[in-house]
Amino acid sequence: MPAVSLAYGRHGLTVNLPDDAPVTVIEPRYVPGLPDEAAAVRQALRAPLSTPPLVELVRPADTVAIVFSDITRPMPNDRVLPVLLEELARAGVPDRQVLLINALATHRPQTEGELRRMLGDDIVDRYRILQHNAWDDAGLVPVATNRSGRTVRVNRAYMEASVRILTGFIEPHFFAGFSGGPKAVLPGIADIEAILDNHGPAMIAHPQATWAVTEGNPIWEEMRDVARATAPTFILNVALNRERRVTAVFAGEMETAHRAGVAFVREHAMQPVPEPFDIVITSNSGYPLDLNLYQAVKGMSAAAQIVRPGGDIIVVAECWDGIPDHGEYKRLLWEAASLEDLLARILAPGFRCPDSWEAQIQAQIGRRARVHVYADGLTDEELRRAHVLPCRSVEETVARLRREHPGGTIAVLPDGPQTVPYVR
Repeated sequence: MPAVSLAYGRHGLTVNLPDDAPVTVIEPRYVPGLPDEAAAVRQALRAPLSTPPLVELVRPADTVAIVFSDITRPMPNDRVLPVLLEELARAGVPDRQVLLINALATHRPQTEGELRRMLGDDIVDRYRILQHNAWDDAGLVPVATNRSGRTVRVNRAYMEASVRILTGFIEPHFFAGFSGGPKAVLPGIADIEAILDNHGPAMIAHPQATWAVTEGNPIWEEMRDVARATAPTFILNVALNRERRVTAVFAGEMETAHRAGVAFVREHAMQPVPEPFDIVITSNSGYPLDLNLYQAVKGMSAAAQIVRPGGDIIVVAECWDGIPDHGEYKRLLWEAASLEDLLARILAPGFRCPDSWEAQIQAQIGRRARVHVYADGLTDEELRRAHVLPCRSVEETVARLRREHPGGTIAVLPDGPQTVPYVR
């Protein structure tokens, strides 16, 4: 049997697929990590796109807010932020005038231990860190009006800083087109009502709100417009490979730098296939992206791009954080009698609830294919209540599905949503 290694948790999962099955492995075009990440980041900060070098934009009297990605993203904050902070020090900005803002959007705050693993002890000990709270009226200020006509508010401390820097990494995103760039502001440091509008049922259902689409995607365009209204001074984004090594660095003016990063990632992530498959096996890109079932919807969505109607998707995601218990996603799943019921609730006039976007996309996928989930962190009962089918052995599930669909074709996405497969 051919063995395929899937990104799963910290250590991966090897599955053995039948020799007599037509198996197609679909991966991003491999890009080796940069030989000296710190030097590449430093060079990008000193020769950025469409803006002067960072040290020329900052004065010793400035206050600096740096927005960074939370634990649900594989952004190597501990390797990228130290170089950025060194450049600020080189410009004469004291540590006490630098604030790091965790772009939590609607996610839970990180523990101190998690922050230390994400950022490194030196950063946690030396700098002030603020965990964004999308529900904290006192910590938010108005900056723009969105497509719904509602006032959008973002983090007050970010707006009060004289220098505003957005960081993140660029990958394909299942409804925002690509991550990175403006996504650090909306949803990262925006208010809950703005996030609910941006991720609302009508926006999620828009045909252009999908993988690898930015222009013409109402979700991404609103993110861009809101971020633009906050006048970010500078962005620092990176691209990563499957080993979480930095493959390219994009810094400078927000839209120019993000556009360059998107072009780079698109070239390597987009993978065409000639026709849909009967069975698609996918990961959710391993740790930290597969921490819970909520995040694993991204892996389901990547697989759904190339599964035939009525086919089967097998997702492997460790789910050490459960469904999870925080947020509204679990409640939405638990209260629905079926995926059709779930979708009907979400699409009902006036419906408005955090995390409904993930549930809505899961329900849309469930209309197209059956979804089986291999997750050490969840029981069979939890998986069934989440409207997916439990899978305790990928090999056994594949064997059973092949008996149901003799001669069925199989695709494997070892890196999950790091790859954007599409039917040519």
